[in-house]
Amino acid sequence: MAATYDFPSDLLAGQEELHQVRAELLALLKRLPWSVEPLDGFSDDKGWRKVERPASPGWTPDEQAEVEKLRQRERELAVFVTCHRFWSEVAPPDTVDARAKLKHAHEGPPQTS
Repeated sequence: MAATYDFPSDLLAGQEELHQVRAELLALLKRLPWSVEPLDGFSDDKGWRKVERPASPGWTPDEQAEVEKLRQRERELAVFVTCHRFWSEVAPPDTVDARAKLKHAHEGPPQTS
């Protein structure tokens, strides 16, 4: 039977917020132009695959600030989760399994058929 872990509520909350921040950052980056700075478009078919990019107007100062804010929060949460006191209570051979289970704890228990 697979091991279960009694994760502290603050660790679970930190991991859940980390998932949310990463999803928000990914969605924002997908909406933004491909280049932070304004750049001309280009097309290159001399490599192993063709690469094309339209002209990029660049990111506005507000967009840059929003990305930086989300990246900073992501770093803070990653440090909080990885350095949490809970990990000192987990036997070293079980750390990888516990970390994997924490990453998926928000999904709830696996469904059996």
